[in-house]
Amino acid sequence: MSNIHFGVIGAGNMGSFHVGYLDELADASLAAVCDADPKKLEQAAQLAQENRAKRGQVKCDVPKFSSYQELLDSGTCDAIIIATPHYQHPEIAIAAFEKGLHVLCEKPLAVGVKEARRVIDVHRKHPELKFALMFNQRTNSMYQKVRSLIAEGELGEVSRVSWIVTDWFRTWAYYASGGWRATWAGEGGGVLINQCPHNLDLIQWITGMMPSRVTAVASIAKTHPIEVEDEVSAIFEYPNGAIGHFVTTTGEAPGTNRLEICGDRGRIIAEGGKLSFSRTRKSVREVREKSKDMFVSMETWPIDVPHATGAPEGHRAVTENFVRGILSNETLIAPGEEGVKGLEIGNAMLMAGLTRRPVELPMDGDAYEQFLKDLTKQYGGKKTLQTQAAKADNMASSFQR
Repeated sequence: MSNIHFGVIGAGNMGSFHVGYLDELADASLAAVCDADPKKLEQAAQLAQENRAKRGQVKCDVPKFSSYQELLDSGTCDAIIIATPHYQHPEIAIAAFEKGLHVLCEKPLAVGVKEARRVIDVHRKHPELKFALMFNQRTNSMYQKVRSLIAEGELGEVSRVSWIVTDWFRTWAYYASGGWRATWAGEGGGVLINQCPHNLDLIQWITGMMPSRVTAVASIAKTHPIEVEDEVSAIFEYPNGAIGHFVTTTGEAPGTNRLEICGDRGRIIAEGGKLSFSRTRKSVREVREKSKDMFVSMETWPIDVPHATGAPEGHRAVTENFVRGILSNETLIAPGEEGVKGLEIGNAMLMAGLTRRPVELPMDGDAYEQFLKDLTKQYGGKKTLQTQAAKADNMASSFQR
């Protein structure tokens, strides 16, 4: 195999984005598109045709399928990219594995940890197939540098990690743009499952740590008339005694995006594309425990840490890595099995935040699944925002009465 033939399942914003570049990759090509919406399906196929024409490639029709089952059965593809609504990710991934196809899935892997674990269990039965997540932020050179500093011991043992990520400001119009948005049935949650999966993945990937206990405060419809959470503040407890904080919302402006990690040799701050390291000359623990001075001013070196610029980043870089993983067994940037980690942190934050009770990790998948069912029953249908199309339909109905 020298060229990977991709099928893109889901022709919305992200699916169309992938359609736009696949034919540009050296060892890959677009082989099929799939969407249940005929209009979106035709637009995606037309986009592929236009891009091929611009590049002077041979013009040929892109096979179109209205269901993922038809695409998987067609034999047109070696691999798929899943870009459908969240709840469909597990069923499509599992069906693809069983058909012998490699899978690259948009975030999140699933809505709940139980389904995510099920996907991973099925993939383990097909080790010959590559499975990856579209965690494109792992290609960001700033986050890669922080991860390497921690992994190589420059920061010492991590004692605190705090991420304020409140620059997800969204208007009421955003939530009115689709009936599925901000609903338990459509997305399975709000800011945590929609905006924050990359941050939740990064916080465990960068530090190499998973919390053992999560406490949180979450609010449903605090700043938007929706049925899911739009603000969460959480505290993480780690097995080594470290503490973590995660604060997010879609109702604040201008917002902040600041990652701060403290360890035995100082503090790292990632903010605004810049990386700073306040490095202590000596071990914080050693000075704290052995110094005879009651009020020590530790010698600290302020360092602006350089990180690569111009290096390939983003979705395309993840896809190219995925292709090389299939062809030459290159190590995957974001193996599918790791998709459960950030998801579990988010699940725990939501459950702890809305019940006001701490959640222990690893989570009980069945308990979380029932929790989501209860939320759907209690809040489902309470999103009061409507799309313009729905408003027009309602207005037309009122004229007919």
